[in-house]
Amino acid sequence: MQIKGKKILLGVTGSIAVYKSVELVRLLTKAGATVKVIMTDAAKEFVTPLTFGAISKNEVFSSFSDQNIGTWHNHVELGLWADLLLIAPCTANQIAKMANGICDNLLSAVYLSAKCQTIIAPAMDLDMYLHPTVKENLSKISTYGNQIIDSTEGELASGLVGKGRMEEPEKILNVIIEYFNPKSDFSGYKILITAGPTYEKIDPVRFIGNHSSGKMGSAIALEFANRGTIVELVLGPSSLVIEHPNIKITKVQTADEMYAECLKYHSESNICVFTAAVADYKVKNIADQKIKKSDQTFNLELEKNVDIAFELGKLKSKKQFHIGFALETEKEIEHALQKLNKKKFNFVVLNSTNDKNATFGFDTNKISILDDKNNQTFFELKSKQDVAKDIVDYTLKCLDQKK
Repeated sequence: MQIKGKKILLGVTGSIAVYKSVELVRLLTKAGATVKVIMTDAAKEFVTPLTFGAISKNEVFSSFSDQNIGTWHNHVELGLWADLLLIAPCTANQIAKMANGICDNLLSAVYLSAKCQTIIAPAMDLDMYLHPTVKENLSKISTYGNQIIDSTEGELASGLVGKGRMEEPEKILNVIIEYFNPKSDFSGYKILITAGPTYEKIDPVRFIGNHSSGKMGSAIALEFANRGTIVELVLGPSSLVIEHPNIKITKVQTADEMYAECLKYHSESNICVFTAAVADYKVKNIADQKIKKSDQTFNLELEKNVDIAFELGKLKSKKQFHIGFALETEKEIEHALQKLNKKKFNFVVLNSTNDKNATFGFDTNKISILDDKNNQTFFELKSKQDVAKDIVDYTLKCLDQKK
């Protein structure tokens, strides 16, 4: 099983799915892992600590102190003890605490103190899972480097049928095994990724920009990094916080700044992924002072920005692999193929504004991949983390075919 001797700290929160966590502890201990359990007060309403203690053969923790025997449970020591912090089930309440640094129970304190990887398996009702705040919080904690085991569809405790069920214990076990035995598909590779928007100044307080959040590019960066490669992420203006030892982030504002940074890394990069939504134009004459309202109309003279993917495409060697993105509003495939050929992409990832929940700002995306071998592959709407896996998997398949 390759997890023998690993120390796993299991956080259990208040969900009917707690019964699955009992089986999960049994599977983990059977595989040779040492498991300690932290329960929230709400979790104890579903299953008693005695159950987890009997199966794990370890003390179960739920508060900072045990007044009956006068001991204090050190959250820092628990966090340092663990090779992995797994929270399953993880409720909307706990996710919100993790996203916003709220520390009002032992599990939250351990999470904020832990030096190890955190993996969560959300569980909640359909409407909660789909609520914008929950989706935003999940997106936030994923950018912190936390791994999310997506919920599955099925009958929920409310009687509704849909997404929100905690993944089955056997599959969670497989995720943990994969974590301790990571794929090294891209070991030795160097990856250059652009992400986010660019902001082109009009005056000291105004700019030309777009609604790109950088979520898609960041998800791709994390997926490559998790597969053993070093990633240079050139990120436009974004509120995202991305933490991974294999990712180096360079923040920029303008297209010219992004191009300059890309030039530094391009020649040494095996794979280049151009996800950034670079502004096509910039202001020709930027005002030194804030422009005051006066006339009824106001004209700006614009000039073309550097086309980063096109320029680097001209420098591309036969050994390099370029991936482009095309967000289109009409004649999507036709326009995407034009970009594929013009910019010398090995494949282009197409998404359309006509697809619901699949463009700027959303935590989901629906893509098609068009490659330079005339293949077209269409995918369903997925989380951006799962879309990133599809893109990286497709990259690996293309590289294997080139060997």
